[in-house]
Amino acid sequence: MPRSNRPRRPVGRGGARPAPARPDDDESGDLSRVLYGGQHLETRHGRSFTVQSIAGTSSTKPYVCPGCSLTVEPGTPHIVAWRADGLFGEEADLAARRHWHTHCWRIS
Repeated sequence: MPRSNRPRRPVGRGGARPAPARPDDDESGDLSRVLYGGQHLETRHGRSFTVQSIAGTSSTKPYVCPGCSLTVEPGTPHIVAWRADGLFGEEADLAARRHWHTHCWRIS
């Protein structure tokens, strides 16, 4: 008899096979999180910043890094950071976001 290449799953009670494990909707399926990185909060010098990693494939414009004043070239993975606790609201904080070299952000 030929060998079966199908993976064997354990049989549960009553002869029924358990349903395959599915990750929670909150943790998976968000394509933008996979492509662009998740946002998280960091505290630097007593201020809260929202930080997001940008993949090199989604970086299409040059930016000036505020840490070293050099250009973050298109196609370079980098960090985007903006204030999370600004006085003028979320829209103003988002408009004031800055693109940093990953190394420059880490040592700032």
